[in-house]
Amino acid sequence: MLYIGVDIGGMSVKAGIVDEKGNILFKDTAVTDAKAPAEKIVSDIAELVRSVAERGGVSLSDIGGVGVGSPGSVDDAAGVVRYSCNINFVKTPVAGMLAEALGVGRVRISNDANCAALGETVFGAGRGAKNSVTVTLGTGVGTGIVVDGRLLTGNRSAGAEGGHVIIKAGGEKCGCGKRGCFEAYASATALIRRTARASVRHPESLLARLVAERGIDGKTAFIAAKAGDKTAKRVVAEYIRYVGIGLVGFANVFYPEVFIIGGGISKEGDALILPLRDFVRRNAYGAEFNPPIDVVAASLGNDAGIIGAAALAMGD
Repeated sequence: MLYIGVDIGGMSVKAGIVDEKGNILFKDTAVTDAKAPAEKIVSDIAELVRSVAERGGVSLSDIGGVGVGSPGSVDDAAGVVRYSCNINFVKTPVAGMLAEALGVGRVRISNDANCAALGETVFGAGRGAKNSVTVTLGTGVGTGIVVDGRLLTGNRSAGAEGGHVIIKAGGEKCGCGKRGCFEAYASATALIRRTARASVRHPESLLARLVAERGIDGKTAFIAAKAGDKTAKRVVAEYIRYVGIGLVGFANVFYPEVFIIGGGISKEGDALILPLRDFVRRNAYGAEFNPPIDVVAASLGNDAGIIGAAALAMGD
């Protein structure tokens, strides 16, 4: 059986034909007119799906279902995007509208981060696991939780916002307006902020020189640390400790088989993953008696959303 996965973004929407093993057989992208009326956006998505099916040599009547990952707050069961700050959806019944436009009986929708987490768990870095937590370290921190092979999304799918779990009461201000959130310490934004502060405090460091020469991004501290700079090593170690504290909190609630780390920072590979794995295994409650928790880097890259959305349509 074949499925179609749709990954909606603020600037583009991607769709692909996916088989039951998670292979993308054909995919394409279209520009998203994020400020257009919701009806126009859904119509454009339907047109992309039809185009992908036709160019991929598949009839929509032979498709097992269509899965959709959307940014924003999504009521999975109702098929409604309650609100998205990146695209003009407000209480929009996207699943029903797409089903009607395409003449397809099975359309499922969830938050895009949840879909990516499902894709990584079923077909990516967490393949074989029934219980996982995916943490995306980007501008913010996104999380997706899979329990017994199913997405755990809370009451009317409003949960699984792990980036806003408080890890330090009264701490750094988060983009959400609260203080001390995991996101305020574990995001790439937080790492950049910490790198900037350290470079000012230690103008003699290699870190400061790199900042002056190339500016700051999520890689800067890791580059200087790998070159042996002590200031950068402290920045990286502190950042990893905060990420680890968040993971341990999730471990103590969910005790997953694996943490899947995505986002740009995950590209640092072993410099990030190995110390995180060690931190989690040393600090999770009952770790010396329970099965070890793995920590791995995400592997599906930009295709995680398409594959995860298709996996959503494959479920019950």
